[in-house]
Amino acid sequence: MQFRRRLPSLTALVTLEAVLRRKSFTLAATELGVTQAAVSRQIASLEEELGQTLFLRKHRAIEPTPACVSLGATLAKSFADIAESVEAIQSRSQDVVTIGATVAFSSFWLLPRLAEFRRANPGILVRVISQDNPISLDDGEIDVAIRYGVPPFSDGTVIASRGDVVCPVCSPDHLRRRGHGPLGPADEFIETDVLDRSWYGWAQWVSLTGGNIEIKPSLRFNHYTESIAAARAGQGIALGWRMLIGTFLEDGTLVPASETELAAEGRYNVIVPIKAKRSNARDLAAAWLTASLHG
Repeated sequence: MQFRRRLPSLTALVTLEAVLRRKSFTLAATELGVTQAAVSRQIASLEEELGQTLFLRKHRAIEPTPACVSLGATLAKSFADIAESVEAIQSRSQDVVTIGATVAFSSFWLLPRLAEFRRANPGILVRVISQDNPISLDDGEIDVAIRYGVPPFSDGTVIASRGDVVCPVCSPDHLRRRGHGPLGPADEFIETDVLDRSWYGWAQWVSLTGGNIEIKPSLRFNHYTESIAAARAGQGIALGWRMLIGTFLEDGTLVPASETELAAEGRYNVIVPIKAKRSNARDLAAAWLTASLHG
């Protein structure tokens, strides 16, 4: 199909889209880098080719006809689709790596360290996909992921892993208010309600550490990031995964509320999809994540 025989001048169509968006011949001319007279000529030529008026010229204003509005909407969508396709092609020509992780891992561990990778690899475009639902490695969107659990995994190859310990944490002010001593029913506990129970809740932690206290949380969240934010704000005691909250323990905004710790059964695993094609960007990111995880 020979579209060029059916389509008006592309220059005229671009001009029409600009006039409609800017609602002015003058502003459209400025955007396009041409004179107002040139814009007027393009619109007049287009009206002649289409056989109908596109704008009603009023005193110091223009009003698009219904046909003009309809054509303009199609042009706007088409130009947006073209721009998106061009951007996708350009991004594919770059070194791009997409890293997947949970929201908590991305927020607490990955993002504070990501600047180091970007400084060392300025030519690589980094995309981070954070979600608490299981990240699929089969659709080709993720190049390398950090997945908590017990390997092996059916959809990826583990290239590095590290365990963690879980201990109660709170703010320094909260610890001063409650004082030192074993946890008890009078404490204010912050619970994280998640579907994946490999992330321990308070009942599991107490049971696995041999405790005999009844935990009745006074504050509950469905994201671990919010639980830790509440603990840092002095609103109670949360379960702290030491590797994730290491920066907060180092800067003193969180402190241990108990000496009891629990070695977690699962591990943080750097994993690459089985079906993924190797790339320089992916290999560099995987190597950096491995070194950082063990660092």
